[in-house]
Amino acid sequence: MTTEVKASHILVKTESEAMSLLEEIKNGKSFAEAASENSLCPSGYNGGDLGFFGRGMMVKPFEDAAFAMEVGEVSQPVQTQFGWHLIQLTDKK
Repeated sequence: MTTEVKASHILVKTESEAMSLLEEIKNGKSFAEAASENSLCPSGYNGGDLGFFGRGMMVKPFEDAAFAMEVGEVSQPVQTQFGWHLIQLTDKK
């Protein structure tokens, strides 16, 4: 059973911004570059890297999405009270 996941994310204000960035990533832009250029979260300076986290450490919609993903996958936009996130799962343990 997965007890922790490692993820990066990009936080933006609107779903349309998130969808636009998702298209750029699908077309070859690196997730880390997109995060450093666009994320409203301080983690953007580190390419969006949030490190490892377990259940109960992130807001529920974000956590649910991250734990449901496969390593290497980039999520569809996920809405939380902070805005819209794109999540890239980078590891599980």
